[in-house]
Amino acid sequence: MATFFLLIIYMAFISLGLPDSLLGVSWAMMQSEFGAPLETAGLLFMTIAGGTIISSFASGTVLKRFGTGIVTFFSCLMTAGALLGFHFAPSIFWLFICAIPLGLGAGAVDAGLNNYVASHYKAHHMSWLHCFWGVGATLGPVIMAQFISGQHSWRNGYLTIAGLQFVLVVILFFTLPLWNKVGGNSNVNATKDPDNTNSAWYGADPENQKPLQIRGVKLALLSFLFYCGAEATMGLWGSSFLVNVKDLSIDVAAKWVSLYYAGITIGRLITGFITLKISNRTLIRMGQIIALVGAALLFLPLPSTFLLVGFIMVGLGLAPIFPCMLHETPARFGKEHSQTIMGYQMAVAYTGSTFLPPFLGFIAAHSTIGIFPFVIAGFVAIMLLGSEKLNAILNRNEPLRVKNNNSTVI
Repeated sequence: MATFFLLIIYMAFISLGLPDSLLGVSWAMMQSEFGAPLETAGLLFMTIAGGTIISSFASGTVLKRFGTGIVTFFSCLMTAGALLGFHFAPSIFWLFICAIPLGLGAGAVDAGLNNYVASHYKAHHMSWLHCFWGVGATLGPVIMAQFISGQHSWRNGYLTIAGLQFVLVVILFFTLPLWNKVGGNSNVNATKDPDNTNSAWYGADPENQKPLQIRGVKLALLSFLFYCGAEATMGLWGSSFLVNVKDLSIDVAAKWVSLYYAGITIGRLITGFITLKISNRTLIRMGQIIALVGAALLFLPLPSTFLLVGFIMVGLGLAPIFPCMLHETPARFGKEHSQTIMGYQMAVAYTGSTFLPPFLGFIAAHSTIGIFPFVIAGFVAIMLLGSEKLNAILNRNEPLRVKNNNSTVI
């Protein structure tokens, strides 16, 4: 029963990823139809992400009152209706109206399912959960590309994705009674890590220490900001860069962007198998370096094949960074503050995906979308520098943390 129900949760996370990449790959055709300026896509994206931020902040109260099953059902119903609204939207104004429930629904599903899996399933399922998001984010551009190339219609692409969402809504409706039943019968594998039992890094009282005053927290937040900025910017503007600068057709550009998301998906699948052999810090560093090399391939004067390799490399590089940074939080800052700091990290992550892609759109509208690969490389480089500086701080304070831990042993 628990395994069957976990498959339903995975399906829900696939549906969460499906709409995330649609706007970026379809915007070139949508822009032409509506006669909108280039930066409008950034504003639409920001509206969706803003709704996600709001619903994520409110999710704790809503989930506590109504339960994960009810919230997930109505959130998926909301996103399905919003996608259907995109199909029928007669103007840009209505796209903005539909973007609001799309973001609100996505944020509630994200927070609710992450919390449910963390509470009722073993820890390794969290990695696969984010991998299944990548499956949805990969399929979205593929589906849209088929309609753009075959029917020259972005609207039917949104209609198809909306239909898939409504199928999930029906499944969720008939499985509502299972949420409490499975949750009540499941066993949580609460692993106790002896290295993280005391977060008195600097001799301060951990209960009275404010999370933002802990050394390194702000650097961690910086990494989350620019990680999500890089990931979202690649998805939103990658297709426009390939079409307007590299002269690729819209359908080919959409397929290449789907391979970027495929890189994230495959990378997270592989990461799930190797996390027991390689530390989180090493995986984060390796991912950042691979993503930086991939970004460099996008602006170097090389044949177009290297563009495709660059998109895939950026996806593969970004794949382990986000889940590994989340998993590393208790080890970095101690369990006493990990929940609070985790909330800060998610809020900053959504902020990065909300504001950094529109920032590129604004700059590109007044210059050229050709700056796209340089901005991606800059985001990854800042993330790498911040992460390495954080590692240096943690390494310097490791002896003190061990001393504090040993002093508490009776």
